[in-house]
Amino acid sequence: MKRVRDIEFFKNIKEIREYEFGIFYFFDGLVISEMKEGVTMDWNMAKKAVAAAHEVIGEDKPIAYISNRINNYYVVPSDWVKFYKNRHQLNFYSVVGSTKGSFASLILERMFFQNSIKQFSDLEEAIAWSLAKIEEQKELA
Repeated sequence: MKRVRDIEFFKNIKEIREYEFGIFYFFDGLVISEMKEGVTMDWNMAKKAVAAAHEVIGEDKPIAYISNRINNYYVVPSDWVKFYKNRHQLNFYSVVGSTKGSFASLILERMFFQNSIKQFSDLEEAIAWSLAKIEEQKELA
């Protein structure tokens, strides 16, 4: 699988935030995460990424989030409820990954995530889709 740092699109980076649980890459309207192997992603971790997204991208712009699942990790699916309870919003969410673990996690996340989750096997396809969706959103505004 491709890593964010290895693709041409990386040259558009605005900022990188590294945490003990993973790396978050911030672009204009786009956030891509690469979590560390074996991590269980919970609300306390997500809060750090959300705060960083607000700092780097802003709170009033549409945001697309790509989970680039280069490693096996887990998400606490019920923590999506906390995400919405705190009035956070993701306009577009996609997952890049083809491992059995990522597929199982995706099924659980879909039960709690209020919008649709798009699945890709190629990072650059996910980026192209996300950027197109952000542009559509901007045109509607």
